Amino acid sequence: MAKKPQSQEELARANEKSRKRKEARDRMLADKTVEKGLLIVHTGKGKGKSTAAFGLAARAVGNGMKIGVVQYVKGKWETGERAVLEAFPEQVTIRTMGEGFTWETQDKARDIAAAEKAWSVSKEMIADPSYDLVILDELNIVLRYDYLDLQDVLDTFENKRDMLHVVVTGRNAKVELIDAADLVTEMTQIKHPFREQNVRAQKGIEF
Repeated sequence: MAKKPQSQEELARANEKSRKRKEARDRMLADKTVEKGLLIVHTGKGKGKSTAAFGLAARAVGNGMKIGVVQYVKGKWETGERAVLEAFPEQVTIRTMGEGFTWETQDKARDIAAAEKAWSVSKEMIADPSYDLVILDELNIVLRYDYLDLQDVLDTFENKRDMLHVVVTGRNAKVELIDAADLVTEMTQIKHPFREQNVRAQKGIEF
């Protein structure tokens, strides 16, 4: 059914509401004068944590920024986003440090050594003034298993350069990290075909 055309009075009321919303937003934005590098955490059981981080990387590339990526868990798993970012070698450095998923290695000492090596590379990137954005993919996983000193991680983030953005991904983020972060997003899983329909990981969607 076609929607009834609005009267001039209804249109005027709608325009007035829009004007008031714009005034309120302008007042809010007028107070937002601080510029700073953000500590961003993507966590939760839902899909999309790393995907969102790599989306930020793509946005940063488009803005001429330099990005460092350290992958803690995924090992040498090839992904579409990695292939895209590797097309910009002057702007993007990707270090894949993980040995795979913890349930695949079956070797805690090896996992801890890999985590410590990855954290050393992460600290180097964070200290390097040429980087504008550093993504620590699945760092939350190794923190969950206490493979790294949490306080060292928090101290490093606390003392990073003012304009450096750091993104941490992975489910089960530590409460202390959430408290320290400027922006936290929790991905909530409502449905997933892997669990409900026995659908395997799909090219272009999961990797």
